[in-house]
Amino acid sequence: MKELKQCTAEALGTFFLCFAGIAAILCNDKEIGSGAGIVGIALAHGLALSVAINAFGGLSGAHFNPAVTIGMLSTGRISGKLAGGYIVSQLLGATLAAFLCMLIFPSKVVEAQALGTPLPGSLFQDRVGAILLTEFILTFLLITAIFGTAVDERGKGVKIGAFGIGLTVTFDILAGGAVTGASMNPARSFGPALLAGKLGGVHWCYWVAPIAGAVVGALIYHHFILPEERPAKI
Repeated sequence: MKELKQCTAEALGTFFLCFAGIAAILCNDKEIGSGAGIVGIALAHGLALSVAINAFGGLSGAHFNPAVTIGMLSTGRISGKLAGGYIVSQLLGATLAAFLCMLIFPSKVVEAQALGTPLPGSLFQDRVGAILLTEFILTFLLITAIFGTAVDERGKGVKIGAFGIGLTVTFDILAGGAVTGASMNPARSFGPALLAGKLGGVHWCYWVAPIAGAVVGALIYHHFILPEERPAKI
């Protein structure tokens, strides 16, 4: 029962993030004209993630991202079985968020914005190396912030965990949104891409680079920054 509750928390937390992010992108379309721009889109993602972490972090650890889950798996902080359940739950939460946004918003807005799918900017569409490197760096920064504020006991003492992680997503989007859409999260890319028919092309980059960035960041923090101790597994 505990694992079911944890997986439900992961689905709901991912829904928080993806619904807020997708809706903000669609609202920013010229047909609706929220005028939020990339700053508003970045804040929507960051604030939603911060709230979701506060709501569910005590239950599931608040991964809400397959790359984060695999990063935690690489350092022994979650079992393989539960990690699989988390990833499925995250993909379901992201897909449900995308589906509901597709019902809410006009079809021409959904089509124009590819349902809020993180995609490379027009100058970067054919630059696979730039996409991979950008998503790797952004996710590396994200997992480092997660370890520093929510895993490392020394960081927990500062007591800004959820806020710090949300701010990292915010500045990552400001830094890389125009390049790749700044996904940092295979679930965030998968849900809308599935429903918008965008799973081909460079979609694989949005799995490979975030997972690689998360694993490298997790291993560096685990082996070189954290005090020597056995990780607590969930």
